[in-house]
Amino acid sequence: MTDLKRSTTAVSLLTGAPASGQCNGPDDPNADDAGLVFKQADQDWEFAEISQLNYASFVEEVPQHPANSERALTDRFHRENTYFICRRGAELVGMICVRDRRPFSLDEKLGDLERYLPQARGATLCEVRLLAVRPNLRRTRVLQGLLTMMARYCQERGYDYVVMSGRVAQQRLYRHIGFIPFGPVVGDADAPYQPMYRPVGNVAQEFAGRFHEAVNPPAGEPVILTPGPVAMPDAVVQAFQRPPLSHRSPEFANLMRQVQQRLGQLTGANWAAVMVGSGTLANDVVAAQLSRQEGRGVIVAAGEFGDRLIDHANRWGLRYTALPQDWGTPLDYDRIEAALAAQPGGWLWAVHCETSTGALADLPVLKAICQRHDARLALDCISSLGVIPVDLRGVWLASSTSGKGLAAYPGLGLVFCAERPRPDPNLPRYLDLGLHCAGAEKGAVPFTLSSNLLAALDAGLERQSAERPAQLDAAGRWARQQLRDLGLTLVAAEAESVGAVTTIALPPGEIDAGELGRRLESHGFYTAYASGYLQERNWLQICLLGEVNREQLAQLIPVLAARLDEMGVLGG
Repeated sequence: MTDLKRSTTAVSLLTGAPASGQCNGPDDPNADDAGLVFKQADQDWEFAEISQLNYASFVEEVPQHPANSERALTDRFHRENTYFICRRGAELVGMICVRDRRPFSLDEKLGDLERYLPQARGATLCEVRLLAVRPNLRRTRVLQGLLTMMARYCQERGYDYVVMSGRVAQQRLYRHIGFIPFGPVVGDADAPYQPMYRPVGNVAQEFAGRFHEAVNPPAGEPVILTPGPVAMPDAVVQAFQRPPLSHRSPEFANLMRQVQQRLGQLTGANWAAVMVGSGTLANDVVAAQLSRQEGRGVIVAAGEFGDRLIDHANRWGLRYTALPQDWGTPLDYDRIEAALAAQPGGWLWAVHCETSTGALADLPVLKAICQRHDARLALDCISSLGVIPVDLRGVWLASSTSGKGLAAYPGLGLVFCAERPRPDPNLPRYLDLGLHCAGAEKGAVPFTLSSNLLAALDAGLERQSAERPAQLDAAGRWARQQLRDLGLTLVAAEAESVGAVTTIALPPGEIDAGELGRRLESHGFYTAYASGYLQERNWLQICLLGEVNREQLAQLIPVLAARLDEMGVLGG
């Protein structure tokens, strides 16, 4: 049996003992979550450990009971308590107990509990007590697991309310997990307590983000919530692992024709060129085509990737008018129309979904404006294709990539055309869209292209369905509301955004986006925070561009809430 005397004093979270205990360093075996087991106590040695942790918490840390030579404290309601514990091997690291037999300890402190909590009259109640976690594990998922087990137990037993005595100094924590104060403060000057209660409700909804449902990290691989690379379905991975094909073989040509056909069905575009490269390469190809136009253009920029379109244009020496806007704001369509009206016969280049903010342009409006002013529309669809319905009929050129909403491997650039361009010897060979489209009917490519990447893209396209965009959007909207409920600020307005790309603007000086992102990674959730434009603004992104489901998001929210609470940014 472990002797708690050899370690630091346990910290009782419900009694509000100070959270001064820290991990001792990288060599400390208790410095992480490894090997934690959550269960209901049922072994004699576990109950002996409980008495030692009880002593460390409520005698040594909080002077609530007198000291004794055994350094063990058995709760007076021990035989009536149901204990949930967290242990690592034979070492108890945390505990909580629930009791439903009246009188509660709060009955004794208040005299008449229902006098101060009338809604409890006739209801089914339980009292939660003795929540304690060793200090060097307080910032791990021990607390999450204990609260989760307790919450689920209370729901399964059909309790209406949970009551407890909460240390006055820890009110923010209690309010964060849904407890409401009632009645007068009880206890004494050394250990003042506030009576509190919590409706049990539904654990999956009422306690999400408060009782921290995720006892364990997500099963299997980490949850990838970045804008790229993205999590891929098994079919994509398996397709990539097929034996490679020569890009001159009939099998490759058949595969290419199938991919182009699926891209056309997905977008309504007449032609689709597939080339080795990223979305940046695809935009360079679009810029090369714009360089062949005689008219002057307009470029709209309301985020990092709109700014990059301007950079593409500058590098190509394009003649254009830039329309910069504040990042994340809805596009100013009147301003766009006025700019195009001033130069009929020109072109407009814009980002459909601005990856840096999640803001979405109104594509039908852009099409109508261009039609009124005889302008050609070029569109960056890198983060919208496969995420929302993208109708490219009436769009002259559009760019995208394999590694985002199509949930395939990165490495293939896509350029869609309303009309097939002719090869232009004045353009660099690899950036000549006419060369890429020249052999489209035969599935031919002008340069070497990986059949593995192409097969993976084909599998990603096969996965597309009419229902998927709505499912992604619904999951993303749900997550966005959960984030707002946590008090977080989202960059893009709800009406002008996509559910699958959410950018959180964290308050400078209060919480560091990089630190929060790294803490989430330690729990298996990979968000975006490392790009330069995100670091400059202290932004963090949660994206659903790949294989992400609602259940994984439901696991993320309570973990995120717990990390924010650790960092001191969730108030009462």
